[in-house]
Amino acid sequence: MKLKGKIAIITGGSRGIGKAIARAFLAESASVAIAGRNQDELTKTSQELSRFGVIRSFRADISEEKDIQKLVAEVLDTFGTIDVLVNNAAVQGPIGKFWEVGFDDWVNNININLLGTARCIREVLPIMIAKKAGKIINLSGGGATAPRAYFSAYAAGKAAVVRFTETLAEELREYHIDVNAIAPGAVNTRMLDEVLAAEDRAGDKELREAKKRKEKGGTPPELAAALAVFLASSASDGLSGRLISAVWDDWMRFGPDRIQEVMSGDLYTLRRVSQKG
Repeated sequence: MKLKGKIAIITGGSRGIGKAIARAFLAESASVAIAGRNQDELTKTSQELSRFGVIRSFRADISEEKDIQKLVAEVLDTFGTIDVLVNNAAVQGPIGKFWEVGFDDWVNNININLLGTARCIREVLPIMIAKKAGKIINLSGGGATAPRAYFSAYAAGKAAVVRFTETLAEELREYHIDVNAIAPGAVNTRMLDEVLAAEDRAGDKELREAKKRKEKGGTPPELAAALAVFLASSASDGLSGRLISAVWDDWMRFGPDRIQEVMSGDLYTLRRVSQKG
């Protein structure tokens, strides 16, 4: 049981990748608190997954600071501590050319995807710093590793999450708190349906790929969930400040020697700029 005794918060945990991570954590004997905005979905998921272990649901909007404060207080009251934070909650829109989408919608995306992630981390850090231990896992996505036309807010916010991950990892190193980001791959979630509904506003390339994924299926969310288990467990101790692809990177072969090798260079970072030899 890789996560026995661990207490984890998973935002956006009622469906999609978050739900897959919750199930994987439960399978490894973690106690899980899932959070999200839709209480009905949270209750349904909590009831569905309760047969796998201890799970509780908490309604929280990560764009609201008071909601995050309440969430963390309630999790502490329920479980006593917090060992792992998975920042999975996110929104994709607005979809369209940057100068044509509503700017308030653009700002709202950043408020949720970037600032919401920061709010959650800021609230749990005193707990992790006090015990000099913790694991923080941020979900990245399209735009963090390549440009994503017609999804400028999502791309910018997710790229910022990765740089924030790298920077925070440096600040928290002395406290033995590992901070990493996951690139989950093209998982078929509600975001796929949003692309299809956007039609021409999503651009030819995105729309074509979305239709293909809808027909043939996308990346299984279980891949990201398995990587999240690894990053939440002691097996990844010392690995921090990295963006890891659930699909393409060889993280399943990471042992102490490989982690040391990764941490000695610029592998799995947002941008690699080295001096000329």
